[in-house]
Amino acid sequence: MIGIDIVSIERIEKSIEKFNNKFKNRFMSKSEQEWAISPSSIAGIWASKEAFSKAIGTGIGKEFSFLDIEITKTKKGKPVINLLNKNLRNSLKNRQIDVSITHDGGFAIAAVIIL
Repeated sequence: MIGIDIVSIERIEKSIEKFNNKFKNRFMSKSEQEWAISPSSIAGIWASKEAFSKAIGTGIGKEFSFLDIEITKTKKGKPVINLLNKNLRNSLKNRQIDVSITHDGGFAIAAVIIL
């Protein structure tokens, strides 16, 4: 399964300026808010969660919420998806989940592969 998403960093930046914590709390865990400070990092989290929702085939909505997963980083900076939702953990327990995030030209792009 694969999912890809692209988001304008400027769009995320404007949402942060307009709604600040209300916007961030809608899709980011407290842990994510601690390490993702720049608009490009926040956009990367958004794109990653959207890409994950596409990889599992649900999109964001009733079956999958932005807060069902959390993006963290290894010591070397590799992004990692942590499954916070028990049902997701059970349904994907023996699957390998990889995420890649990049920023370029005013956009954040993420790809998620679930094997």
